[in-house]
Amino acid sequence: MWDDCYERKSLLTPASASKLCLSISNVITNWLKSLPQEIIPNILIRLPIKSLIRFTSVSKSWNSTIKNPAFIRTHLTHKLNFNDQSAPHLLLLHSVHSEGLSFPLGVRHITGFKQDPYSLHFDNNDVGLFSKVEFPAGLKEEKINPCFRVVGTCDGLVFLADDLGRYCYNFVLWNPCVRKYVMLPKPSVRFWTHGGYEVCLGLGYDAVGKDYKVVRLTTLLERQGVFGGRYQTLAQVYSLAKGSWGRLRSDVPPCGVVNDLGQAFVNGAVHWLAVHLEGDDVNYFVLAFDVGSESFREVMLPKAFKMDSVVELRLSVSGDKKSIGLFVRCKSETNGFLDIWVMREYCVEKSWTKLMILTPQGPKRSLPEALLFRRNGEVVLVLEDSRELVSLELVSKQFKSLGISGGQVCSVDWYEESLVLLDRKDAVSY
Repeated sequence: MWDDCYERKSLLTPASASKLCLSISNVITNWLKSLPQEIIPNILIRLPIKSLIRFTSVSKSWNSTIKNPAFIRTHLTHKLNFNDQSAPHLLLLHSVHSEGLSFPLGVRHITGFKQDPYSLHFDNNDVGLFSKVEFPAGLKEEKINPCFRVVGTCDGLVFLADDLGRYCYNFVLWNPCVRKYVMLPKPSVRFWTHGGYEVCLGLGYDAVGKDYKVVRLTTLLERQGVFGGRYQTLAQVYSLAKGSWGRLRSDVPPCGVVNDLGQAFVNGAVHWLAVHLEGDDVNYFVLAFDVGSESFREVMLPKAFKMDSVVELRLSVSGDKKSIGLFVRCKSETNGFLDIWVMREYCVEKSWTKLMILTPQGPKRSLPEALLFRRNGEVVLVLEDSRELVSLELVSKQFKSLGISGGQVCSVDWYEESLVLLDRKDAVSY
C-alpha cells in the first residue's frame, strides 16, 4: 500500500480521499483545541500550508496567531531548515505556448498566443508533477500583453511583469499557496515621462528590515539607438512593507542594463548582467544590489570570457544557493557552443570555473538554451527545436528528458511554499 502511495498512485476515489482528509483534519483540530494555548504556536509551525489556512477559521486566536507576521516568518524559516535536510524541493514552471515569436526593434513579442499554464514540480529524479497552479482570473483582466512574465521567486512570492511586448507597468507579487496577490503601484519612469528605455527587474528579501523589495533599473535610451552615446541608468525600489516605491535614484554605477537576461537573488543581494561601454567595446559585468543596505556593487565576470555579437547570456543562482552561475550561448553556424560557468566562492573573481562546454546536438546542429541550476548540480535546458525540457548531468554530459514541453517562452524557478501575504489586508484574494 505504502509503495503505491509513494508512486503517487491513488488508492481512493477523489470523493473518498476528500472525506478522509476532512476527517483527519477534524481529529487534529479537536486534539489541538484540547492543548494549552501556549504550546499551540510551536505545533502550528510544523504543519503544512493548507492545514494552517484551514485552521485560521477554527478560532479568533488561531487566526491571529497564523496571520501574525512573526509567525509567518518563523514558519518559513522552520520549513526552509527542515527542507534543506530531507524534504523534496519544488520548481515553478511557466510555459507560454503560441504560434511563434517576433522581435520588432529587438523586443520580444508573442504572436498567436494560445495558453500559458503554471505548474509546480518536484526537484527530484523525474521532476514529477506536484500540482497545477491556478492563475488569478483578476490578473488576466489587468494585463496588456498576451501574458505575464515570471521575473523571479523569493520565499513563495512570484514576481510577475507584464512586459512581453509593449511598454507596460503592471507588476505583481503573487503567492499561489495562499491564493493572494498584490498589484504594485505604477513606477516613476515610463515611456511618456522619459522616452524609450531598457529595464531590469529583481525581487529580494531584506532580512534586517524584514521586508520584501522589488528593484527596477531603467537605462534611458537616446535617439542614436540602443546604448548609443551617453546613457543614464536610474533605480527605484518598491517596499512591500510600505506598499510604495521609493524616490528615483541616480546613484547606479555607470552602466546599461538589458531586459530578460535573468536575475539572481543570493546572499542578500539581487544580481543582473549589465554593460560598460568603453568606446566601441561592450564589456559585461554583474551588477549587485544589496537589498538591506540598498547599495550597489560590481562583480566581475571570468577574465576568459569574451563577448561576441552572437552570444546570449543568462545569469542564475548556483545549485547550492550560495553563489551565482552564468550561461553563455553562441548560436554561430560554424562554431556554436553553450558554456556553463559557476562562481565557486561568492564575489571572488578568480573562483569563476567553467564546468563544461556543450556543442550543437543532433543532425540539425541545434543548441539548447540553459534555464537554471538544480540543487543536485544538474542544469535544466530547453531544446531548441522541440522545446522539450531536459536535465543535463554535467560530469557525464548525459541528457535526461523531463517529459515536459516548455513552449515558445519558458521559465523554471525554485519555489518554496509559504504563508507570505496571508496577513496582508491589501492583498487580493481569489
